[in-house]
Amino acid sequence: MSVQAPSAVVLIRPHHFEPNPLTAADNAYQDLGHGQHAAGLAAAAYAEVSAVASALAQAGVSVHLFEDEEPGRPDSVFPNNWLSTHAGGHVAIFPMFASNRRRERRGDIVDFLKSHYRVQDVIDYSGLEFDEVFLEGTGAMVLDHESRVAYACRSNRADPVALERFCTNFGYEPMAFDAVDEHGTKIYHTNVLMCVGTKFALIGLDRIVSPVRQREVAERLTARGRTLIELSPEQIRNFAGNAIELEGRDGPVLALSRRALSSLTAEQVAALSARCTLLPLDIPTIELAGGSVRCMLVGIHLDPRPVPLG
Repeated sequence: MSVQAPSAVVLIRPHHFEPNPLTAADNAYQDLGHGQHAAGLAAAAYAEVSAVASALAQAGVSVHLFEDEEPGRPDSVFPNNWLSTHAGGHVAIFPMFASNRRRERRGDIVDFLKSHYRVQDVIDYSGLEFDEVFLEGTGAMVLDHESRVAYACRSNRADPVALERFCTNFGYEPMAFDAVDEHGTKIYHTNVLMCVGTKFALIGLDRIVSPVRQREVAERLTARGRTLIELSPEQIRNFAGNAIELEGRDGPVLALSRRALSSLTAEQVAALSARCTLLPLDIPTIELAGGSVRCMLVGIHLDPRPVPLG
């Protein structure tokens, strides 16, 4: 199993999807879908997740698909914000900025992981919400599992206190920075800005405010020989950075949206294709919520429990 690229994921199929009005204020990539019928949006999102599950399974990725039939959880399709898993049997549960997103945390999913994978401990940071301290999982952080670096844009969703605590508990080096979009607005989640793969990294490097920090981030990302593929503001807005490398049946797969792939240049596509198989997924409805493929998937970096004989 690749250290960076998991071969199994958790995916949530929502029955009541809609762009979340409580996250629109600081998510510049969100479209509230005004004028679109709520039932139509929900049905389209349900179908998109079903197609994503099928495409991943066909590529040889194990998909643990959970239904969300509860109303009032409009962003439940993005479980990577409240849950992450880590080698050695560790699971983290995170504090969420929007109050209506806190209901997305599900004990049944954590119990499933415990029963099917070797889970040694679960560290729950959700109590930090009472102190207005937030860290929205692998949305707020992009983790380099090989070099043990946690990259994080400072924002409402990534408090430095929570980042330091996570890094201390899980053995990562924090690398925080300020990053803005082309309009000067803070980038709300780091996984919109960048994606770290085994042999490549996608990043809007010039969106990092400090030139010194730009160089430091570039040096860390390329230290193990990764190819750095820089993204334009337009490509970031089209979710080209919101991708995830997975381990498929025939090797590494980069799961990204069709919209993201279409925004890349021929040279960028060639550079990625030399290092992994590109798997474009059609999720235009889900992207109205301001996230894309990476946000939809919790990578499982846990060892599976043996299947009982007989």
